[in-house]
Amino acid sequence: MSRRRVAITGLGLVSPFGDSLADFFQRILSGESAVRLLRLDELPRALAIPFVACPGFQASAVLGKALAGTMDRFAQLGTAAAFAAWDDAGLDRRQNAESRERWGVSWGTALGGTLAYEKGYKELWQKGRERISPLSVILGMNNAANAHISIQLGLGGVSMSHTVACASSSIAIGEAFRRVRSGEAPIMLTGGSDVPQAYGVARAWDALRVLASGDEKTAPVACRPFSEDRDGLVLGEGGAALVLEDWEHAHRRGARIHGELIGYGSTCDHAHLVRPEADGQIRALRAALDDAALNPSDVDYINAHGTATIEGDPVEVEAIRAVFGDGGTRPAVSGTKSMHGHLLGAAGAIEAIVTILSLREQAIPPTAHLDTIDPACAGVDHVSVTRRDQPLSTALSNSFAFGGSNAVLAFRAASQ
Repeated sequence: MSRRRVAITGLGLVSPFGDSLADFFQRILSGESAVRLLRLDELPRALAIPFVACPGFQASAVLGKALAGTMDRFAQLGTAAAFAAWDDAGLDRRQNAESRERWGVSWGTALGGTLAYEKGYKELWQKGRERISPLSVILGMNNAANAHISIQLGLGGVSMSHTVACASSSIAIGEAFRRVRSGEAPIMLTGGSDVPQAYGVARAWDALRVLASGDEKTAPVACRPFSEDRDGLVLGEGGAALVLEDWEHAHRRGARIHGELIGYGSTCDHAHLVRPEADGQIRALRAALDDAALNPSDVDYINAHGTATIEGDPVEVEAIRAVFGDGGTRPAVSGTKSMHGHLLGAAGAIEAIVTILSLREQAIPPTAHLDTIDPACAGVDHVSVTRRDQPLSTALSNSFAFGGSNAVLAFRAASQ
């Protein structure tokens, strides 16, 4: 089977820094944190946690009131990001829909429509009502985002959702990549979205004891990947989308190419539900390199999974060191969750966009707040506190999830 080149022709997002790619990336390069304190004043006990929200997003303004009313917020964020990526790719939203029978959607979400389900539970158990909204199922189902995207853009090919915890959207991107590369689909719209601020979801994560602490003053610096004083991850909401396109198809229509997706590796630790193992991550990194026909020395930058958990960060560094060796100047490593938070099922997609923009702009964002590196996370070339400008040709983006699922995406700067 022939292997087609896969161009990235569209990028779109809904982020705490808005929906402008240029503004989002400049603020990430500058080390700006979007983390703020979120207060959930619910019974039986209020909860306040560092969180990353998208307060400027108004679904009805972007999608129209009628369409937005049929979606949970995770689907609203996802569809808005998908529309932005589609427009960025220079594709018409409905024109020539009959030619799109092989064009598809591959989407990631860890949680689906938890806000819709929680609202229904409150109606039943707090208010004592016998019936809840008949829209609850279609609002809450995990495939709601990709279904709406397919319907609104007239995409008649595969429409699938991937729920693989924090690796959901990276796996969605990887599986879309395989379909374009094999020739099965000339265009795939892919990415992910999640909204983890339902009270029950936030309390569940809090019970795991993996969330960072903070108050109004300290919340912006609460997420400190690889830092000696890190104490946990920061949840966030958002949506991010990419248009993957057969290279020749993109050139025939004169599309702008942001970069090239050249490899994908996915493995399972098969060891523990929540404790990561370096072996599985090592195999995922090597699988992505092999798939992309890269040597370790070819990689200039790794956008790390970097959640700032006590156990997770050293394991990721161990895996990177095992594949790329100790010390040296390549590859550079940074964790941008320190600024945009952990978007769960959307994390891989927003970090893929950061990686692509890093290659395009020849600039590496920092791991913000990384003043003192944990000795257990030493031995790699951390980009700490401030951006780094350097020539970049190839880069990886890591996503490592609960359940032991690992996904690594390999990108190349756009060639002429």
